[in-house]
Amino acid sequence: MSRRLITDGELRGLWNRAPFSELTVEKDAILTPSARDFLLEHRITLKKGVPTMTVTPIPERAGQKRYVEAATGRELTEKPEDMTHLRGNLLVPKTHPRIAFRGRLDSLMAKVIEVQCAAAGRGDVQVAEQLEEILGCLRSILSAEVKEEPLGEIRLLGLDSAGLRRVSHHVQEEIGIPHPVPSYRMGPTVAALNYLRTQVRETELAAALAFDSPQGCTRRDVVEALNRLSSAVYILLCRYLAQQQK
Repeated sequence: MSRRLITDGELRGLWNRAPFSELTVEKDAILTPSARDFLLEHRITLKKGVPTMTVTPIPERAGQKRYVEAATGRELTEKPEDMTHLRGNLLVPKTHPRIAFRGRLDSLMAKVIEVQCAAAGRGDVQVAEQLEEILGCLRSILSAEVKEEPLGEIRLLGLDSAGLRRVSHHVQEEIGIPHPVPSYRMGPTVAALNYLRTQVRETELAAALAFDSPQGCTRRDVVEALNRLSSAVYILLCRYLAQQQK
């Protein structure tokens, strides 16, 4: 069962609606560092046991749905056009870093599919099939971020997290070719994979910005997963080149 992640934004929304002195959460719940700071600042006693903190439901009021502004706890009968759902009925501005990160993930998944279609059209079906693993991992990251759940173990191209890092750093020893310097002479599949690698890196940067806090990164699992994803795309590129050279 996935463990729920509790953020300071969720606590602040609850506090603004009704201040409290005790908070009971699931036994295996995870609190971000900023959420713990919030509890200390407001002298709130944390208890772990029967879950009582849940996202506010969306009740009906005279045919209208009620929303909650995550930053202030303010209740709204309509969702403003410049706001969107962070989770449940909690609303944040569309410029919120986490919303921007979700947009980057969405664009990246679309790009993976585009590269798959082009590779399959050129007869590089194996590349297209291997990219399906990359796409599945991105979907898992998006799901874990939206639900605020921790990610599971990263495993791609037959390698775990440590293996992905090792192979991407030791291409000559592991794959049999030197670290390649991308060129148009290597063909469209290599060019597409190299571009995809850069897009994963930019998405990783968006994640680092989205989960940055004074106490450090609050979702290191997401940032690490994207780091390993860029390694996986690079390994896929190098394996493809090695196969072409044979």
